[in-house]
Amino acid sequence: MSDETTRQYLVVANDEEQYSLWEADRPVPAGWHPQGVRGSRAECLAHIERVWTDMRPLSLRLSMAG
Repeated sequence: MSDETTRQYLVVANDEEQYSLWEADRPVPAGWHPQGVRGSRAECLAHIERVWTDMRPLSLRLSMAG
């Protein structure tokens, strides 16, 4: 098996509700928070694609909302 198929990732998000992947065996960096999704790179990217429908940072969305 290749490393790509066995490596596990976490879906993480920051306070601006921007998403990323992080290797599951590494500590999550400051400012990022696990989102409860763990799996292969493809599984995590598929989750991010489903949930991250507005790419604008939270602060911009709030300021534009008035």
